[in-house]
Amino acid sequence: MNLANLDRPRRRISLTPMIDVVFLLLVFFMLSARFGLDQQLPLNAVGQEPGEGWQGPPRLVSIGPDDLALNGTSVAEATLAEALAELVENTSDTIVLRAEAGTDLQRLVAVMQRLSAAGYGQLVLVE
Repeated sequence: MNLANLDRPRRRISLTPMIDVVFLLLVFFMLSARFGLDQQLPLNAVGQEPGEGWQGPPRLVSIGPDDLALNGTSVAEATLAEALAELVENTSDTIVLRAEAGTDLQRLVAVMQRLSAAGYGQLVLVE
């Protein structure tokens, strides 16, 4: 009996397991990839350093949805850094920021970035 001449149907290789593995790898890399860079804004929590007391005049910036107020007086966003310069001895003095109800987070971050660009590094966010 000659076994080499038997007509056996050829088995086809199944691509389903390979496709499953490719899709699992695709999902894994999509979930683990970082698509953007996170930005950190340094904040000091109120009462974080108990040894330091408040010094100098009040510097409270109230951030509303459409306006800014420095110690209760309306001020334009473009002139906020100049208005603060009159109240601080140097740029390392603490500035207190308070977001009013209805203020978007993006507006708060924009004001913080503007103050950071002007050199003010001690920003404290209060509720």
